Amino acid sequence: MQRYSGFGLAKHALSHHENWERQWRNPTPRKQYDAIIVGGGGHGLATAYYLAKEHGITNVAVVEKGWLGGGNTARNTTIVRSNYLWDESAALYEHAMKLWEGLSQDINYNVMFSQRGVMNLGHTLQDMRDIQRRVNANRLNGIDSEVITPEQIQQIVPIMDCSRNTRYPVLGASWQPRAGVARHDAVAWGYARAADALGVDLLQNTEVTGFKIRDGRVHGVHTNRGDIEAKTVGCVAAGNSGVLAKMAGFRLPLESHPLQALVSEPLKPVLDTVVMSNHVHGYISQTDKGDLVIGAGIDGYNGYGQRGSYPTVEHTLQAIVELFPIFSRVRMNRQWGGIVDTCPDACPILSKTPVKELFFNCGWGTGGFKATPGSGHVFAWTLAKGQTHPLAAPFSIDRFHTGALVDEHGAAGVAH
Repeated sequence: MQRYSGFGLAKHALSHHENWERQWRNPTPRKQYDAIIVGGGGHGLATAYYLAKEHGITNVAVVEKGWLGGGNTARNTTIVRSNYLWDESAALYEHAMKLWEGLSQDINYNVMFSQRGVMNLGHTLQDMRDIQRRVNANRLNGIDSEVITPEQIQQIVPIMDCSRNTRYPVLGASWQPRAGVARHDAVAWGYARAADALGVDLLQNTEVTGFKIRDGRVHGVHTNRGDIEAKTVGCVAAGNSGVLAKMAGFRLPLESHPLQALVSEPLKPVLDTVVMSNHVHGYISQTDKGDLVIGAGIDGYNGYGQRGSYPTVEHTLQAIVELFPIFSRVRMNRQWGGIVDTCPDACPILSKTPVKELFFNCGWGTGGFKATPGSGHVFAWTLAKGQTHPLAAPFSIDRFHTGALVDEHGAAGVAH
């Protein structure tokens, strides 16, 4: 990184940004690349970075129809955890967790990863049975997880109402101490800068309008800036994955839904962990600048609207206030929706497709952000080798034909 003296800092502080060094280039598209990544969110940028860093493939373009990190990466609630139920999911998310733990050092960019712990509440006896089952499965897989009592919950989160008089009585929770949150924008910017430094072209405002397919093999993409050829194409476009698949001539078992969230006015620090409840469809954490970030469920209808809906917002805030009466008078600043693509088994697709050398990474549903480093790492391996990474093998498209589904609805659920 460029370093400045005290005089240099003062000079640049008064320059109104004119002389600030750009974090990445804004290149003109080349005619041909070794690989094209469609989608400039966290997963796509991570894929490009690991292609260059781990596999030496630097003649790569990331093609993004808007601006980098402007899709779901900018519209999520930043939770990171790996306490999934089934071995296949747990292995993939734990791989991501280990990368998270060294990510700031790896890409030389502070992604503000804060391992403040994530708590999943149980409100019924069945909730507690499910929690105990998942915690036991986690521990067998070497993932930190424990069942905690209402008394322990009250010690960790004193402002939560754990009394027996509430509408949603708190009977216990799962607790993953290594889990936490990260700064979503910094993740995208950090991966973008690191990939650019290794020679990757980041092409913003470049929309893919079709694929160049001959003899059952992809040879590049059509874009609003002209055709770009490539030996391999990887699609990482979240909620628009089904649209891209249709362009390539096949269908994916995906549904796209708006996933809703809200953020409050800033408060003094009162909540230093993440509290989630699948049962009441809500979760909450506090950012470093004091905002309360509140997550809701997905809208029951399919759609691409990046906005909230009053019934979902009202239900979520009612549940949050029930659990945290202290927040009853807090003002909400804004609300929004991100477009999540969900599979029937609440697990992703990391797979070859019927078109040779065309690969898809999608279907993460509500689990996308937390998987970012792991997703990019295994997808880069898949693109570089031309075959599926062992951690991604259970998440092939073929599982919807063979019936070998990995049903993570209990751990993925609505509350991330």
